Amino acid sequence: MFMGEYQHNIDTKGRIIVPSKFRDGLGDQFVVTRGLDQCLFAYPMSEWHLLEEKLKKLPLTKKDARAFTRFFFSGAVECELDKQGRINIPAPLRKYAGIEKECAVIGVSSRVEFWAEDKWNEFVDVSEESFAEIAENMMDFDL
Repeated sequence: MFMGEYQHNIDTKGRIIVPSKFRDGLGDQFVVTRGLDQCLFAYPMSEWHLLEEKLKKLPLTKKDARAFTRFFFSGAVECELDKQGRINIPAPLRKYAGIEKECAVIGVSSRVEFWAEDKWNEFVDVSEESFAEIAENMMDFDL
């Protein structure tokens, strides 16, 4: 399980340090793709394969299913940690997430998310304001 929040800078070559607490869970190779809320999702290969199987079952006849699958898979890239514990995030993914320098790397249960730090701070500020309401709505899911 991934949890916690870390701040790291992305270098001019598009490399970012993956927090050491996340490295074992992600493994030597993992997948990074476009996520929701304009961040990037990183999945260990085992989680990626489970998600892939679920997405394959979506009906090809549904426009939203086709669009989501295209968007999700076309942005996906296999990443490998270098000796310094960094990965290279391709330019199209950095552009999608608006990651230029400062980056928040957060653990979210079965995945890791990479956020442009300003977008993450904005998300946190908005979410803090409505956290009680969000929590109340989540009660429907037996939390």
